[in-house]
Amino acid sequence: MTDFIDFQTFKRPAKPNNWLVAPDGFADTALPDESSPVFDRTPSALFEDIMQMVAARDDWKITASDPAAGHISFTAVTKLLRFKDDVDILVLPVPGHDHQSTLVVYSRSRVGYSDLGTNGKRVNALLSALAMP
Repeated sequence: MTDFIDFQTFKRPAKPNNWLVAPDGFADTALPDESSPVFDRTPSALFEDIMQMVAARDDWKITASDPAAGHISFTAVTKLLRFKDDVDILVLPVPGHDHQSTLVVYSRSRVGYSDLGTNGKRVNALLSALAMP
């Protein structure tokens, strides 16, 4: 079992080699880069969609998952220099909306100071793919 990030209490490093998307008010101590979207599907359906998306990619490998808690962790390998980056996701229900969900996504580089925008691009590509019907 992996120790998943507690998104409501963790603090991000000062280095610009990470990217965080979270629902408004959820991870305020970490200062998210963007607000997360709401998806028109249940949390369990969103979780399964993410798991399938990660499994379908050769450059992403699931390292841990907990369907009951909505946590997913995976490693992403950059194309050019083959750096390994870590991505953590927490799928959340939208209060008062049984068939909607949202998520927290945190992508960060293991090494270096800057990532030249790689983590932000990865998170936004993942969100865009999930937004497609």
